[in-house]
Amino acid sequence: MNVTIKTLGLAAAVGLAAAPAMAQEKLKVGLLLTLSGPSAVLGQHARDGFQLAVKDLGGKLGGRDVEVIVVDDELKPDVAVTKVKGLLERDKVDFVVGPIFSNVAVATQKPIVDAKTFYISVNAGPSNLAGKSCSPYFFATSYQNDQNHEVLGKVAQDRGYKKVYLLAPNYQAGKDALAGFKRHYKGEIVEESYTPLNTLDFQSELAKIASMQPDAIFTFMPGGMGVNLVKQYRAAGLADRIPFLSAFTVDETNLPAQQDAAIGMLSGSNWAPNMNTPENKKFVAAFEAAYNTVPASYAMHSYDAALLIDAALKATGGKTDDKEALRAAIKKAEFKSLRGDFKFGANGFPVQDFYLVKAAKRPDGKLETEIVEKVFDDYTDAYAKECTATN
Repeated sequence: MNVTIKTLGLAAAVGLAAAPAMAQEKLKVGLLLTLSGPSAVLGQHARDGFQLAVKDLGGKLGGRDVEVIVVDDELKPDVAVTKVKGLLERDKVDFVVGPIFSNVAVATQKPIVDAKTFYISVNAGPSNLAGKSCSPYFFATSYQNDQNHEVLGKVAQDRGYKKVYLLAPNYQAGKDALAGFKRHYKGEIVEESYTPLNTLDFQSELAKIASMQPDAIFTFMPGGMGVNLVKQYRAAGLADRIPFLSAFTVDETNLPAQQDAAIGMLSGSNWAPNMNTPENKKFVAAFEAAYNTVPASYAMHSYDAALLIDAALKATGGKTDDKEALRAAIKKAEFKSLRGDFKFGANGFPVQDFYLVKAAKRPDGKLETEIVEKVFDDYTDAYAKECTATN
């Protein structure tokens, strides 16, 4: 009996000794983002938003010290897959956060979820990953790609625009963008134009728009593409004659370069920097102080992604080995989103509000998007019903 007691005592002592060591094991998060090329600013906002959240949380997520490993996918799906394999096999990350672009998301989803690693998108929301190819290991703190574009489709319909010209880059998100617009717009599409990804010269498209004289144009041109399009649209004298509707084209990543050329242009979004909540005011002020720029939605989604991981790990006691428990904790989304209303739908995408926003100049001279009106309330994406995964 004495031997047994001693043995148990030894085991308990070993357990107590091991506990602090286990508690000190760092959580590893891989940030997979576009950080080079014309669209690098989008990834930079996402990176900075996540890192700001970790700083605000005291360098911990769910009570665990965290190592954030940042990799550049270069907006090349094959490069992204290689980088992901490094994160999974070499770095053994607990979460992958990102990406910005949908072609990267589609290419990298399978290796990540096959490794039973949680993939949290802070922007890309391609239709197939929200629908038939959904996974219980894939969540988004952003939106399904179509949704911001649907805002403009409904606005165009409600404003009685009879003819609209559509313009987007030729990849999955571009196709989702125009599909989203057309879901609520029932007027005439005078042209549906797709340009090569990273196109920077839009003179031929602007000539068509000028000759066709539509009631409005709708476009999705993120990053450097959007900067050039807006400047060229204004320089061509079209901005005062043909309303410019867009999503991910006129936002806080592009406004510093677009400047006055973008003022007054309308967009769709699930958030804007002037959203009047205490949490959002604190975030915007902290982001501007840290990075000397107004945050875009990419930064907000990444900040929320860190809050989501933090809340989920608190619910599991910091543990990541029980995947089902961790998945259930993520799905509960027990955190206060900077955008206000937030919950996950059946496919791991948010159910949330969407707004019409307008580019404006603040009293301090900085440009931002500002809320004009709410267009959709607690809105679920169109593809959730196709998801058969248990999320």
